[in-house]
Amino acid sequence: MSNPSTAVIELAGAFAAGDPVSRLQALRAALSGRIVFTTSLGLEDQVITHLIAGAKLDIEIVTLDTGRMFPESYTLWRDTEAKYGVAIRPYYPRGATLERLVSEQGIDGFYNSLEARHACCEVRKVEPLTRALNGASAWVTGLRADASANRAGMEAVSYDGARDLVKFSPLFDWTRERIAAFAAEHDVPVSPLHARGFLSIGCAPCTRAIQPGEPERAGRWWWEQADAKECGLHVDADGRMIRARSAPQDTSETLHR
Repeated sequence: MSNPSTAVIELAGAFAAGDPVSRLQALRAALSGRIVFTTSLGLEDQVITHLIAGAKLDIEIVTLDTGRMFPESYTLWRDTEAKYGVAIRPYYPRGATLERLVSEQGIDGFYNSLEARHACCEVRKVEPLTRALNGASAWVTGLRADASANRAGMEAVSYDGARDLVKFSPLFDWTRERIAAFAAEHDVPVSPLHARGFLSIGCAPCTRAIQPGEPERAGRWWWEQADAKECGLHVDADGRMIRARSAPQDTSETLHR
């Protein structure tokens, strides 16, 4: 990316001043090349798909199909494409790598240890994400600050130095309640799993409904004791959340939290 610092500063200003669709429009206007939105078909991502399709923005919509998704997610995928007239491009795990993983740890070996679970996420999610974002100038995500204490420390607009792109979360400062109200008002198709207590939806064997009073992401990898549980898409090699990185040769950029 030629001037990531300038782009991040400009987009941080647009984020602070705009609504989600104008934020996405500003992102598209500011950057050339591919912009990729990765959807998990969760509540936030369905609203972002609605905004992209409604504004007819040149932003690719992709999903990481791990092969272990809920049946309801595939139905929602089909219904979303039909409603908005868009094609959601899938990225799958590499066949030989997945075959080796399952042969070594078993079909549900991710339950056995944190290392095994991370290995599974690496094969099924992280590596496909790398391919999805290869050559992109920006990555649009559905991250929200109030989803977890861990995510509250991230930024709405940042430079991802490892991937050399702008990371942009247009609903970062919206609450789940506000997003749900918007979805209901605009007839955005959402997963029926949400009404059954699955607020954060990942792979079927790694997601359960939450109990009253539990935080939103308590149903993800519930058998683990770690306070900050992530699949690896937004963390570094040491398991820490990826924060904003200074652009090359520029350590003064200002990011919007």
